[in-house]
Amino acid sequence: MIRRAKIEEIPEIMELTKACAHHMTEEGISQWNEHYPSEQAFVRDISRDELYAFEIDGKVIGVIAVTTLIDEEYVSVQWLTQTGNNLYIHRLAVHPRLQGRGYAQQLMSFAEELAIDNNCESIRLDTFSKNFRNQRFYEQRGYVKLGDIFFPTQSEYPFHCYELIL
Repeated sequence: MIRRAKIEEIPEIMELTKACAHHMTEEGISQWNEHYPSEQAFVRDISRDELYAFEIDGKVIGVIAVTTLIDEEYVSVQWLTQTGNNLYIHRLAVHPRLQGRGYAQQLMSFAEELAIDNNCESIRLDTFSKNFRNQRFYEQRGYVKLGDIFFPTQSEYPFHCYELIL
C-alpha cells in the first residue's frame, strides 16, 4: 500500500535510505551520502504532505517525495514544458533487499497518477549521471534526458534532469 508517510516513521525511513546509500556506494555509485538525503528533508516533505511511503506487512519498504515546488537548481534547465504546472519527484528509494520486484515502478506509477489527477503538464526529476540503472529505469518509462545540474555536497559528477510530458 502506498500512503502518506508519518513523522513517527522518520527513523525507519532514514534506516531505509541509509541502506540504499550503502548499497549504491558498494556498487561504485556515490549518489547519496551522509549529507543526502537528510532527516530534515524528510521532515519537510512530511510537513508539506509530499512524502509517500510504500508499506508491506507494516514495514516501510520504499518512499517517494512528490512536490509541485521547483528546486533552485532546476531553474536553469531547458525543460520541454513551461514551468508552472509540473510535478517534481525526489528521494525515490526501495530497500536494497527488495529491489528488482517492481516496487519502484509502482511508486513511479503512483506519482504519475497523482500528476494526471492534478492536471500537471509534466513530471520532472533528476538522477545521478553515474547511476546507469536509474537512467534506464526512467528512460524506459518515457522520460526524456535534458540538461545537467550539480549538487556539490553529493558529488563532483552531474545529475541528469528528466521530464515526462503527460
